[in-house]
Amino acid sequence: MTWVLGLGVYGLGVLGYNATVRRLGVSPYLSWITVFLVQIILLYGFAMVGWLNPGIWVITLVGIALLLYWWLLGFWGKGALPFEGLHLFDGWMVGLGLVMVQVLGHSPLVHYDNFSHWAVMVKFLTFTGHLPDAHDTIISFTSYPPATALFITQFVHWVGFSEGAMLIAQFLLIWAASYSVFAVLRDRTRALTSFLLCLTIAVSYVFNINIRLNNLLVDYVLPILTVAGLVGVYVYRQKPWLQCGHVALVGAVLLLVKNSATFFVVVLAGYFLGMLWTTRPQIFQRWPRRWASVWGRFTGTLVVLAVPFLWWEWHVTHTFTVSKHEISAAAYRQQLQHEGDGTVLKLGHQFLKQVVNGQSLSTQGILLINALLLGSYILIRWRSHQKNPLLKTLAAVDVIFGLYYASLFGMYVLSMPYAEAIRLDGFERYMGSTVILALFIGAMVLSRTIDYAFYEQEFAKRDLRSFRSIVTKNAYQMGSFLMIFFAIIMMYSEINGTKFTNQMNRGTLPVQLAQIASPNTHLTHQRVLLVDPHPGDVDSYYAGFLANYYFFTNHSVGQENFMESPAQFKQNVQHYQYIAIPEYHHTFTVMMRKTYHQEIRTGWFKVTPTGLVPQKS
Repeated sequence: MTWVLGLGVYGLGVLGYNATVRRLGVSPYLSWITVFLVQIILLYGFAMVGWLNPGIWVITLVGIALLLYWWLLGFWGKGALPFEGLHLFDGWMVGLGLVMVQVLGHSPLVHYDNFSHWAVMVKFLTFTGHLPDAHDTIISFTSYPPATALFITQFVHWVGFSEGAMLIAQFLLIWAASYSVFAVLRDRTRALTSFLLCLTIAVSYVFNINIRLNNLLVDYVLPILTVAGLVGVYVYRQKPWLQCGHVALVGAVLLLVKNSATFFVVVLAGYFLGMLWTTRPQIFQRWPRRWASVWGRFTGTLVVLAVPFLWWEWHVTHTFTVSKHEISAAAYRQQLQHEGDGTVLKLGHQFLKQVVNGQSLSTQGILLINALLLGSYILIRWRSHQKNPLLKTLAAVDVIFGLYYASLFGMYVLSMPYAEAIRLDGFERYMGSTVILALFIGAMVLSRTIDYAFYEQEFAKRDLRSFRSIVTKNAYQMGSFLMIFFAIIMMYSEINGTKFTNQMNRGTLPVQLAQIASPNTHLTHQRVLLVDPHPGDVDSYYAGFLANYYFFTNHSVGQENFMESPAQFKQNVQHYQYIAIPEYHHTFTVMMRKTYHQEIRTGWFKVTPTGLVPQKS
């Protein structure tokens, strides 16, 4: 029941902020993600000054106070918000969202990067209450910004720390950003256009298949936050100050999610600048004044957007002498000097082969988006005899793909060791993020284009009789049915895929480890040996990262090879304080029998001078 109470407190705080931003003019479809982003920025500020835990309390209690304030005003008949109504897509979002929450709540973390950074960062923030410093070597990637970790930390602070709770928190952020796409609909009562967007949400997870939602990696968070940013730029085009604030908020959080978010911020900023020029022409203003107005708003927004990230860069530089993946011109120059012309050519050849590979999921996604947008343009232009922006949209997304290909290749050349770069490590993950972004852009433009192609353009007159002919009526009804059907089926496919993944992961090292020992929630410097019979887990440091996360220590080591003399084996064992054996290791068992005359197979043990003592799990 403790988690129910905590969830209630957290939820009331969110509702208070939601009611506040709605009254400030924020769209109801953007209000949820706006609240989450505002809380991230506030949490970031508290964390940077060393007040993370007090900040969590202050932010949540202020939200509850705001909710009480608006409730009292409403009780006296003041400050009421207009009811937006409920639509079919609301039922889809709530119903399938709850099913996914239930699945994620019982999902284990397995992916390597959860334990090398993302999950261990949340655990560190939760149980220490502060950002890592130079002495906290349990955090390896110290230059990674903490935005999603802070958001998840606030959630688990109230509902309790667990892997399921962390996954639910990140899903809430993703789902809130996904909900924003419905703000672009002209008529939200039309099933065809609204479920086109529902289907887009479901299909987008196909291109996130390498990560899925049961991991804390941010490869899906980056594009979906960018989508919410683009939606706000369009929706607030007649509200310049709200538009600027929205871009600054989304852009600032994007940069605090991951260093590589710069590309997505550039896309957001480019669309923002274009919208400033096209939607506020100010015909009766002289050109110099208009130019100054547009560039003044644009530059001011970018400055505000960059301040939190610049603060983070200053923090990293002054806190850590060396930081993995830190943005550094000197490091880039050194890497470029190290890579000869031949190496760059080899990387380029390998990169190009992957780009044109028809079996590549990202390439298939790019071709699919191009085919759908081109086909839709021709169909609407031919059938409805209407000009439409789908060709321009197609050109824009192809430019995005081209620029991202170039930036991705630059990353392989400048930032990645050759052994990893030549394998194009993470290619599908990185390109998948861009495919997801382009998929949403195309779907949002297509949904509005379809609406403009309807025979009846007055919303109030749209009913069962407002069709050009019985043929178009049947086509609309069949199209709506197919959209609803496939939107549900595709989302259930993702849900069942996550369930299947969880079933397949039952024999993985993290799940086995949970069966022999309880996780530690107090940061220690205990020396822990994780005995693993799989050399790949040890050689890749997966076992060591997992043990560091699980036992919450910076002195865990994974080891597979125990081919040594009894004296060496004893010296090795005595170096550690605890030993975890989640899976039977034949050599280790034999050496324990020879050295300590103990029959050890699996379990969690404390090391003593005379051998291993079993500990309660």
